[in-house]
Amino acid sequence: MRGLFTTVFAISLASFAIGQDQNDQGADPPSRAARLSYINGSVSFQPGGVEDWVPATPNRPLTTGDRLWADDGARVEMNLGSAEFRLNSRTNFTFLNLDDKTAQIQLSLGTLNVRLRRLADDETIEIDTPQVAFTLLRAGEYRVEVNEQGDATIVTVRGGDGEATANGQAFPVHAREQVRITGGDGSEPILDRRAAPPTDPFDNFCEDRDRREDMSQSAKYVSRDMPGYADLDANGSWRTDPQYGAVWVPSGVVVGWSPYHYGHWAWISPWGWTWVDDAPWGYAPFHYGRWAMVGVSWGWIPGPMAVRPVYAPAMVAFVGGAGFSASLSIGGGVGAVGWFPLGPREVWVPSYHVSAVYMTRVNVSNTVVTEVNVRNVYTNVYVNKTVVTNVYVNQRVPGAVVAVRGDVMTSGRPVGAVAVRVPASAVVNVAVVHAAPVAPERAAVLGGRAPMAAGAHLPPPASMNRQVVAKAAPPPAPVPFARQQEALKANPGHPLEPNAVRSMQASQPVARANVRAAAPGAPAAKVAGPAPNRNPNIGRPAATPAVAPAVNNATPPKPEAKPESVTPRPKPEPKPEVKPESRPAPAPERREEKKAEPAKKTSKPAKKNTEKTEKEK
Repeated sequence: MRGLFTTVFAISLASFAIGQDQNDQGADPPSRAARLSYINGSVSFQPGGVEDWVPATPNRPLTTGDRLWADDGARVEMNLGSAEFRLNSRTNFTFLNLDDKTAQIQLSLGTLNVRLRRLADDETIEIDTPQVAFTLLRAGEYRVEVNEQGDATIVTVRGGDGEATANGQAFPVHAREQVRITGGDGSEPILDRRAAPPTDPFDNFCEDRDRREDMSQSAKYVSRDMPGYADLDANGSWRTDPQYGAVWVPSGVVVGWSPYHYGHWAWISPWGWTWVDDAPWGYAPFHYGRWAMVGVSWGWIPGPMAVRPVYAPAMVAFVGGAGFSASLSIGGGVGAVGWFPLGPREVWVPSYHVSAVYMTRVNVSNTVVTEVNVRNVYTNVYVNKTVVTNVYVNQRVPGAVVAVRGDVMTSGRPVGAVAVRVPASAVVNVAVVHAAPVAPERAAVLGGRAPMAAGAHLPPPASMNRQVVAKAAPPPAPVPFARQQEALKANPGHPLEPNAVRSMQASQPVARANVRAAAPGAPAAKVAGPAPNRNPNIGRPAATPAVAPAVNNATPPKPEAKPESVTPRPKPEPKPEVKPESRPAPAPERREEKKAEPAKKTSKPAKKNTEKTEKEK
């Protein structure tokens, strides 16, 4: 049934795309963002478009231009749905590019672990370091390190396949291999290739986080491409409702709790006003799906599992304006802004201009709604520009509509302590709008956090200025917020149109001085077949102590007294085409990562057959 839904959904979108302006579709914002899902220790964050650093906030959506610094003893995790990125202590990380098809990372210092669950045929994940641009070719587990001096990169592939490119040379890195690359500034890279070493505490931490995702019960109800689903397990319960189907109800919330009440608003380009929730589970239910009263409790209803959900900054509708402010008494003589969660089958309208295809995808992937209804709303809002009065189910629910003074929102301050619960009588005759009618201040870009003092928990200046090698040319750097601010005030609540952004970038380009091209060449080839699984505890109780996989615990072959070092010749090695005899033969063509035990043979049998083989042995 799910396969049928996916096929019908794809055909319907394709037919809807006919006649659409291709330029409009090209101007759509990304349909995904990375969630800042775990923070331990001192972690600093610099949003794209500003120079200030602030303490990082959990649940913050990350996108192109955002930078993180994990200080001494800190660890960080970001979730992209199909991939997890984890940083060890003293690591400087930047998203050079993050869109629907590309995740390009700048790693100038420290250690990055990537667990890649799936890789689409048209998707690229590239990690750029001072020595190489490393491209992930299939699902697996990868680790990339840059030493303190910045003169060496160590790439470890425990499962999967990758390709490193530098100075026109491309060379593969296969499963259970480690390669140390030295050199830089355009010189020929020197390679030291050996077997992957045993796991260390950071690897074990990553394995524990992987195991937690693998065993999540919420994956039965939502797509694994939705960041944050695993946090629902310990913070609520799933139930089946005859009207809505699978519903998740949060536990441990305060009396009178309602969605979008405890958190803050941040201004994140290109989406604009974005909700950042305080709850440890507060990501998936506030950027995907819909909310409804189920009995006497609020319940979250996710969208269909058959399609990858499209990210939204906040699934709410706004109320505001002079009439609304006059009906409230919140003090200060400042206009009020209110909002409430959208319910099932209701159409969400972005505050930014989008194509009809995007608007269909962001709604149909997050709730059960007819495409005819979405098309009608799109035509009214974006084509005819007519105002249609709709009746929203949650608009009349007691406590669902909350409001704050406008300056609370524009400065990114916490909402919970100052929000006013709006009575139903106050919104009966007030128009519902699709954008909060206030323009952001710089503080909203920083998420309401005070800038950090110079030198306090910030990356070393040497790592900030360190040049990295890039195979793909990254997009232009984000336009500084200061240059956007006047235009944003002229159209409150709406992000800049893509054409306006491009015009600003062209008039005063912000160069990425710390990136140099690896060399022109053919794109890296994807490698078919499942990646070895380094989590043998999948399916065991969560309380079972972590057991490292055999391939990681086994003593690696001793290297020769002098490790083999290879200086690539001027003539590049043959790129992406990897010959079968040079690595384990790939399994039948599948993109998703298998949950099989890693085998020592070149072929990878299924888990059931592996267990049978062990018994025979």
